[in-house]
This record gives sequence, C-alpha cells and structure tokens, in this order.
Amino acid sequence: MGLGFTIGALGVLILSHAAYSTIQYRGLLKITEEEFSGPPINVLIELILGFLFCIYAGLIVPGKFQSIHPDSEENRIVSLPENLDFMIFNHRGRVVPLELETKLKL
Repeated sequence: MGLGFTIGALGVLILSHAAYSTIQYRGLLKITEEEFSGPPINVLIELILGFLFCIYAGLIVPGKFQSIHPDSEENRIVSLPENLDFMIFNHRGRVVPLELETKLKL
C-alpha cells in the first residue's frame, strides 16, 4: 500500500467527516429553529480537501497511463495471428442474412 492509497483513504475519511458534520449541523439548526442556508466554512474546506485527496489518489494509484497511439512502442495490442484460438466462426450470426431488406407495408 503506497502513499497514493493512503492519501485516498484519508480523502474518503475527510469526506465522511464532512458529511457527518453537515448532518450534525442541520440537526443543531432544527433545534434552534433556524433556516439551513448551507454548510459552515470548515465543512466546505473539508469537502474541497477531501475531494482533492481523492482525485490525487485516483490519478496516482492506478499506475502509469498507457499510450493509445497505434504506432507507439508501448502499445500492447495483440496481433491477430497469435490469437487464432479465440476466433470463433460457428455462431448465430450465420443465420442472419447479409442484406436485410426492410420494406414498409402500407
């Protein structure tokens, strides 16, 4: 478990605490019979901080991004002749005619 995973777990804990604080704050407002206009500033700071930690962990934990360009040397596309075992030609598609002629009958 690396640093990114730890930061992500910390971000989730901070977001959970911010949710609990908001629920507690709304309960306090019900007791004092005041209108809920939004969470306090410390909860907003917790939300932003927890969100940033979770975004950072989401980008760091999965690892290095792979290239999607077909001419890239890092590309891991498997060529077709090496995987002929996975090609299946005996399936339900042979029952469907190649040209579908749909005519509207009026």
